[in-house]
Amino acid sequence: MKQLQNKTVLITGGASGIGKILARLFLEKQATVIIWDINEINLNETVSKLSSIGKIVGHKVDISNVEQIQNAAKKVKQDYGSIDVLINNAGIIIGKYFNEHTTLDITKTMAINANAPMLITHEFLEGMITKNAGHICNIASSGGLISNPKMSVYAASKWSLIGWSDSLRLEMKKLKKDIYVTTIMPYYINTGMFDGVKSKLPILEPETAALTILKAIEKKKRMVTIPGYMYRLARIGQALFSVNFFDWFAGSFLGIYDTMEEFIGRKK
Repeated sequence: MKQLQNKTVLITGGASGIGKILARLFLEKQATVIIWDINEINLNETVSKLSSIGKIVGHKVDISNVEQIQNAAKKVKQDYGSIDVLINNAGIIIGKYFNEHTTLDITKTMAINANAPMLITHEFLEGMITKNAGHICNIASSGGLISNPKMSVYAASKWSLIGWSDSLRLEMKKLKKDIYVTTIMPYYINTGMFDGVKSKLPILEPETAALTILKAIEKKKRMVTIPGYMYRLARIGQALFSVNFFDWFAGSFLGIYDTMEEFIGRKK
């Protein structure tokens, strides 16, 4: 499919994990790729490595900082006019019980996972509306569908992201704009972000997950869980079963509530 050829794509958290793989996949589709990341070393390495495939540029941006978002967005708009695809991919997780979180843990998680996608989209949405074209892909989590111990603030941020993302989709539809919004809700992905997690359900491989995201964008899908059964498992289970039965099903039978017990996370 040539629909991504010559398109301009912005990926947050694009210097590692799923973001880095997506950058490569879009370059292979002959798109121009802009990546934002807070890790300057990874950013430079990624740009250097992938520049042989196509046109890629990197900007160091702390998306928990509103001013940095605005300045980086201004630079992108000056250089490219507007973007065609925005992938809000960057995220963090603390992996502690809620009472163990510091105030900074809470505010930082919400700033990066929930607020930043809205603020970044707000910077570029006007340009998409003006040309009546664009695609916004928000990488949420199955943690935004099923509550989980040691993920309380992370889950809150992803529930927020899912609600806003799908509301935005409906708004664009109501305004009759050809701007598509895709909400992605993956299970744990083996990128290092969730190192230490133990799961009865299969942990996702990054390449496969990234390909699923790319295809979802190409096919203009609205809401995608990875694996596909996760949405039905969560929504139908929560609708049909009592809280006690669903807790047993998700917690004891599937073991989801114990997955974070040995969480380590990505090494700094």
